[in-house]
Amino acid sequence: MSDPGFSIGAAPDPQWWRREPDEAAAVADQTQGELLSTDAAGSSLPFWALMGFTFVLLIAPQNIIPALRPLRLGMLAAGTGLLAMLVDRLGRGLPITVVTREIKVAGCLLAWAVVTIPLSYWPGGSVNLLLDQYLKTLAIFLLIANAVSSVRRLRQVAWALTLMTAPIAVKGMQNFLSGVYVHDGVGEAVKRIVGYEAPLTQNPNDLALLLNLILPLTAALFLITPSPALRATLFGIAVLQVVGIVVTFSRAGFLTFATTLAVTVLTTSRRLNRRWAWGLLILVMVFTPLLPDDYVSHLFTIADVNTDPTGSAQGRWDQQVAAVGYVLNHPIVGAGIGQNILALNEVLGPAWLMVHSVYLEYAIDLGLPGLILYLLLFVGSVRSASRVARLPWDRPGARDLSILANGIRTSLLAFATAAFFSPVAYHFHFYYFAGLALAVRVIAEGRASATSPEQAEGDPA
Repeated sequence: MSDPGFSIGAAPDPQWWRREPDEAAAVADQTQGELLSTDAAGSSLPFWALMGFTFVLLIAPQNIIPALRPLRLGMLAAGTGLLAMLVDRLGRGLPITVVTREIKVAGCLLAWAVVTIPLSYWPGGSVNLLLDQYLKTLAIFLLIANAVSSVRRLRQVAWALTLMTAPIAVKGMQNFLSGVYVHDGVGEAVKRIVGYEAPLTQNPNDLALLLNLILPLTAALFLITPSPALRATLFGIAVLQVVGIVVTFSRAGFLTFATTLAVTVLTTSRRLNRRWAWGLLILVMVFTPLLPDDYVSHLFTIADVNTDPTGSAQGRWDQQVAAVGYVLNHPIVGAGIGQNILALNEVLGPAWLMVHSVYLEYAIDLGLPGLILYLLLFVGSVRSASRVARLPWDRPGARDLSILANGIRTSLLAFATAAFFSPVAYHFHFYYFAGLALAVRVIAEGRASATSPEQAEGDPA
């Protein structure tokens, strides 16, 4: 099957973005407008099921209303979306999924994880992680790449993610103001807030990570939204997101936010966008002196881990050193997917702690081949978003698509920093935004998953 996406490592067609001459130009512009600004043909059920799954993942209504727990809303939404996607695509004579190099690499990564299971420290544990977590993550990755098939749907995803962060950030602020802190093993309070009760935000570091990843999409929506009232709303939510990041006292959260600011300033090319970016940077600098003293002193432990009174920084450093040593001794086949805890126990003793680095998770669990495959997937996703972010604005819908793609790229680059400190290798964080990067790519190419070859030539969807 031919790859419908950009070729990684090969130059894209330099004429792909140009207008057609003479009479064909009108048809080409009309077709491009349809592809960029309206839903492609196909059922909308997979998309709205994805939105339902996202709501369950971030807001966790089953924790607010316990009676919902037996319904397993997340699995119900995800299963409905995947089944509807398959039925819709097969019914229109399309492959079961769009196929890009990134999807092929993700398939190779999954295959390598399966191949190494017999050599795992605990094969049963590797099978459980594969079935209970990683396969679900990859399934949502595919659903996003196929279901988010237009600029309108992309905007809806960005709005949904942005609005869902509001209660999460507010809960973090409430916990900070009320002194709802986590406790150490002997019951002593540690001045770190309890996270929001949802799968991706249960501890302060995860809460900061989620807010950091969605913040660039909020900024992108601000740039493409003409309504002053909606812009004011987006600005207010962005403030909540930033404050939510600060009250977690997360060092990784701070570094990730700093990466977001740097990428935003360096990648904005249009004059108006640059003004907003520099304005944001100046605003952050103005309010920096208002940060809590405890927060500033906590950040200083980044430069000197020995000054951390909790011992967390020192422990993380020892973990990193031990993890690198393990990888050097097991470069090809690692401990097995999800078994880095057992590998570190072998090196450091029975501490039963996960390595806090996505890169080292892949390296320990799946060896250097697994790490390389993951890095190829990451780089390919960033390149897909980057190419769409450079899309000329002379076509209908192209401006919004370009700005949203830049927001997705910024989120991925922010994750690249967070990944040095977070044990989320097989979770949804990266794969959700990687799926969005592939979605903007197929939209820009006019090969959205719900578009048939006849419609790609100009027939209305």
